[in-house]
Amino acid sequence: MMADVDLGDHGELLTACANQHANFDDGSQELVIGGGNLVLQVVDDIPAERLSKNWKLNHLEAAIYLQEGENNDKFYTHPKGHEALPAYQIAHNKWFHLLDFAASICVLLLAACERPAVDLIKLPVGVHGSLEILMLLVLSLELAIRMKWLSWRVYFRHPRTVIKTVMLIIMLVEAVTVIVRQHNHFRVTRAIRPIFLLNTYYGRGIRRIARQVLQSLPPIFDMLVLLIFIMLVFSVLGFYLFSTVPNNPYFATLKASFISLFILLTTANYPDVMMPAYNNSRYSALFFIVYLAIELYFIMNLFLAVVYDTFSGFDKKKLKKLLLHKREGCRKAFKLLVIKQDQNEINLRSFLAFLVHFRPKLSRRDGYMLFKALNKKKNGKLSIDEFYHVYDFVDCTWKEKSLHDELWSSNFSDPCRIYFEKLYAFVTWKWFDYFIYLMIFANFVSMIVETVQINMQGKIVGQHSFTLSSISIAFVCLYCVEAMMKILGKGPKEYFTNPWDLFDFMVTVCSLAGVLGETVNDSFYYVIILRPLRLLRLFKVKKRYRDVLGTLFMLINRLSGLIVVIMLVYYFFAIVAMEMFHNEDLTNCCVNTSVEANYVKTNTSQGYYYLNNFNNIFFAGVTLFELTVINNWFIIMDGYAFHVSEWTRIYFMIFYIVMMVVMTIVVAFVLELFLFRIAYRRTMHLEDIDDHLKLTVDIELSSEEREMCENSDMILNSNHIISQGNSRDIRTSVVFRGERTRSKEDFSMRMYKDEVKGWIEEDDAERARTIEDLDKMRRHSRRSTNNSINLAV
Repeated sequence: MMADVDLGDHGELLTACANQHANFDDGSQELVIGGGNLVLQVVDDIPAERLSKNWKLNHLEAAIYLQEGENNDKFYTHPKGHEALPAYQIAHNKWFHLLDFAASICVLLLAACERPAVDLIKLPVGVHGSLEILMLLVLSLELAIRMKWLSWRVYFRHPRTVIKTVMLIIMLVEAVTVIVRQHNHFRVTRAIRPIFLLNTYYGRGIRRIARQVLQSLPPIFDMLVLLIFIMLVFSVLGFYLFSTVPNNPYFATLKASFISLFILLTTANYPDVMMPAYNNSRYSALFFIVYLAIELYFIMNLFLAVVYDTFSGFDKKKLKKLLLHKREGCRKAFKLLVIKQDQNEINLRSFLAFLVHFRPKLSRRDGYMLFKALNKKKNGKLSIDEFYHVYDFVDCTWKEKSLHDELWSSNFSDPCRIYFEKLYAFVTWKWFDYFIYLMIFANFVSMIVETVQINMQGKIVGQHSFTLSSISIAFVCLYCVEAMMKILGKGPKEYFTNPWDLFDFMVTVCSLAGVLGETVNDSFYYVIILRPLRLLRLFKVKKRYRDVLGTLFMLINRLSGLIVVIMLVYYFFAIVAMEMFHNEDLTNCCVNTSVEANYVKTNTSQGYYYLNNFNNIFFAGVTLFELTVINNWFIIMDGYAFHVSEWTRIYFMIFYIVMMVVMTIVVAFVLELFLFRIAYRRTMHLEDIDDHLKLTVDIELSSEEREMCENSDMILNSNHIISQGNSRDIRTSVVFRGERTRSKEDFSMRMYKDEVKGWIEEDDAERARTIEDLDKMRRHSRRSTNNSINLAV
């Protein structure tokens, strides 16, 4: 007999649990709870095979809940039943993720083949149109599979999914239109193709940064309104003050006044914009001084402060949200892993079966040690409080801890082991580092002396014969010997996984490349630029410099996401500009204007600004980068304004404002991480934050436990954990160390531990109130039902 159970709006709290019998390898029977969405049936008598399958579904669903918590996926997108599971597994398969990612990249790269295309890779309309349709259909596949496991209500409840669906429909219609007409029309919608990349699994880091940028926009928009308002006020004031000044085109009209002050905000036209008025009256300088003081030095710095404050606040809010989301995932998974007899703890067998789905590559031994690391009570079962820490240790790499200070040479036979241990002690000796720093400083002095001598000879650098000096060879040999000694002493793995050692190695390789380049051919004078790279190692000497470079190391992953976001912004504006300006040739344009000389192309004079065009995606990217750098950017804007239309200024001004916001966010991003690093070091009373770079945990395994873990024929049980909890005597034990690199989230959790404790207490209190309210509703419903029955009787 089976009866379906309706979860209602509070599925996790009102899940109806069924009693089932599960047969294990040792012949025992346990009553289990099948309370997930994949197993929701009340059962009287079910065969053992069916029960085993239901247990597997429980384990799989628990793994899905933890993955959703880990990836910050919404729980309302969780599979609603067993039928939805195949579609969910396909959509979350790594090969499907790669296919989706490859299709989104191909759609972006089509911009180089479409009109206006790069000459070498230009494709016929029918070819690139067909490729576009094919890639869009591949991207549509993810939506079709998503619809399979989600109901249409949930499907249209997810904003990213709805946006992607609408964009795919528009793109498909346009691509079909292009093929039918065999001609490219005005397709500015190509500019929003980056949405497909943001929606991929591998674009989730970029998506988080883009989300932070969008969430930061309200306070940024307020500051922009204030910035433009003050600019308008000064534009009106400048028009009235300077429009009558002879030979002053900057304030001749209200439009010219606004444009001039907009450019002045970037200081690109200063002091040219001031000189006509300054020539007429020296007091006019006050207008420009006050304007720059307010807009450039006050509002712009306040703008950065607002962005930094917003980012800092979002960072802490994001940490709280992610923490509570992970805990919610743990709670949902926990309910699926407990048994009927003990609903407050997870046994070892259930935990290991769940790990098969959550971390399939984890070995039996590593899974057992993970359980043992979580089980602080040493009672052989995990409570919910212990299970909350599964994210902390699940990605640890477990290795046997050596009895010889974990040296890579510990297993070497004597006397090699002794020699390598002494070498390790020598290369980690502080006076060895001081000697290397002294040599680097001596190299710096010799390099300065050599450069001054070359400069005093008055020769062109390209014509100077750079003979390889013995001093240069000696220093490079010293760096190479140092690198080899550290690699042999510390071991390749420890050396190449340490950020500072890796930094030293890269500098040494560059130095060696410079010397070899000079040896092969002394005409390769440009390799001389590799010499100063040796001096970068001096940044390790001072603590403040280590903070700067340490911030760079921590930023590498997150900064790569920011760089991709900037590139996608470039892509958007490049497509728009290509549609508007791809046929425009600015050679010898703008006659009788202030920028005529910049665009002239003759045998005697060339301004070269005519090279800045939007004739393909790569030329457009270079032009946009020039606009980003700011210096003389208004000359490009004026060229298109005079040659095409004055309305084109809107495009360039919007691009400047957007890039100003994006670059300010980048600065705030770096500033927040740098200050966090310093604050963490001070709060935790550390000499260097790198001391906390690794999260480690040591676990002892007895010989019996090790044999049990390594022998697949033996059944894993928690008896050894319980016995060790009662007695600390483990005579024949081996220590294993689990280790992983801490993330920014881990550092933040330690930094804000008091606030984290408050968040957890607040969440627990909120859940307790919710459960109490549900109990009241249930009791009220029962009383109402009983009263109805009594009245009927």
